[in-house]
Amino acid sequence: MRRVFVRCAAWALLVGAVASGGFLGAIAKEGDCSAEDCANRAASRAGAARDFDFYVLALSWSPGFCESVAGARDQCEPGKGLGFVVHGLWPQYESGVTSECPGARSPSRVAIEKAAGLFPDERLARYEWRKHGVCSGKSPSDYFADVARAHAAVAIPALFVKPMRDQTFTPIDVERAFYEANPRLRPGMMAVSCRRGVMDGVRICLSKDLREFRACPAVAQRGCHVREISAPAPL
Repeated sequence: MRRVFVRCAAWALLVGAVASGGFLGAIAKEGDCSAEDCANRAASRAGAARDFDFYVLALSWSPGFCESVAGARDQCEPGKGLGFVVHGLWPQYESGVTSECPGARSPSRVAIEKAAGLFPDERLARYEWRKHGVCSGKSPSDYFADVARAHAAVAIPALFVKPMRDQTFTPIDVERAFYEANPRLRPGMMAVSCRRGVMDGVRICLSKDLREFRACPAVAQRGCHVREISAPAPL
């Protein structure tokens, strides 16, 4: 009986400490921040999952992407003939991208099924959810539905639909092709991405409700600034 009483008393003390913040404070002080600072940081991370400014739809140009990135097996299999594919939909601040927010780390099978056909492979869909999707503040299913909406909102220029040979462009040529295919897209709303003179994708900025393209100076300024880029034909 005495042992039961002692255990109950200890449990009551523990619950009281948690309720008063003392136990959490003790845990927090074992790290590199005070209890108050840790709480502020946690709130800040949680807020990042809702308070971003806009989305960036990242489209990879598969032939160029596969020249510079190792490990993208499905996307880079010869014979698939992939051109522009969804790489990710990124919640973004005016001054930088959000990532690694708190949230469910592994989408359910039902959610992953919503991503089928959007990403070149399931592994990329899972990675993009963990790194960026959690920052949307939405469920995995709703996030992948938004990826589908964003993808449908962007028309791929005919120039990049199943080209039969390697091509060479200036970055502004690529942008103009997208402006022509998407009349509501304007300069300052996108950027061309390249590595070592090879086009590997485009970044297109959309409003949080995905209804409009929108200006994104920080994204546009980080685009490709070389004189010419090559666009290898799909494998």
